[in-house]
Amino acid sequence: MKIAVIDDYPDVFRRLKCSGKLSGHEVVVYNDTEKDLARLAQRLDGTEAVLLTQQRSRVPRELVEKLATVKLFSQTGRNTSHVDLAACTEKGIMVCAGGVGSPSPTAELTWAIILAALRSIPHEVQRLKEGHWQSTVGTGLKGRTLGIYAFGRIGSLVAKVGKAFDMNVVCWGREGSTARARAAGFEVAASREAFFESADVLCIHLPLNKETRGIVTAADLARMKPAALFVNTSRAPIVAAGALVEALNKGRPGFAAIDVFEDEPVLGADHPLLKMSNVLCTPHLGYCERNTYESYYGSAVDQIVAYAAGKPINIANPDVVKGW
Repeated sequence: MKIAVIDDYPDVFRRLKCSGKLSGHEVVVYNDTEKDLARLAQRLDGTEAVLLTQQRSRVPRELVEKLATVKLFSQTGRNTSHVDLAACTEKGIMVCAGGVGSPSPTAELTWAIILAALRSIPHEVQRLKEGHWQSTVGTGLKGRTLGIYAFGRIGSLVAKVGKAFDMNVVCWGREGSTARARAAGFEVAASREAFFESADVLCIHLPLNKETRGIVTAADLARMKPAALFVNTSRAPIVAAGALVEALNKGRPGFAAIDVFEDEPVLGADHPLLKMSNVLCTPHLGYCERNTYESYYGSAVDQIVAYAAGKPINIANPDVVKGW
């Protein structure tokens, strides 16, 4: 069986233990993202199974209808919001999605960019390499307010670290989220307005779906302090389109640390946030850690192996089985 692994940016799949389970199959790995759907369909021509790396490539109806040989999409993780499941079912393409990654790598990355931004670490490292010594004065965390938007698997870990730094941790989110925060002993903001107004560091830890798209508005950001740091390691569209750039230009919040972008990958430094001196940007590194890759890709490989054996698992579009 010919298998295509797409969007493996750091070329890690071939170095993972789980890749050995596909020995005997023809495996082709692509390290770039092909955004043109016609060219992507051509790339996948002759392939029976496609291993999707997270949500890096969309699989809309327009692409599905161009596929002549693909019979399986094996997704890393459970999120299939980027795949048109109805179109796949109609085409007779099975979509398998399973496996859960650890929240720790994204929580760790969140704190890495918070500290890097508040202490100007990238700037100071570069200056030192250029022959200079100290040129900035950083901002400490003790006694400051950390805002956690969504107290879930990741948000709860970030909150615990904030508490360890002697920060005043305040949470916000839906009823289930705030209930978990209270049960864990954390404060819940009196209102949405108070949450954005009080935070010195505000972190977003929401999944992207229909309910959360654009949930952080320009009005929310305008309430933040001029010295506040806005942090997003979740998904860029959680913030209303263009709102963050506009808010930063207006000075509320004064700073941002961002790991996610609306259209990824960002190449050629072609994004307005990359041109702003008050923003620290990283290329969606949140979950990019070896054990997480092994887990995510491992689940996707197991799905391909099960499919090849005629015993598919984690089927996201079960109606497709009727056509088997």
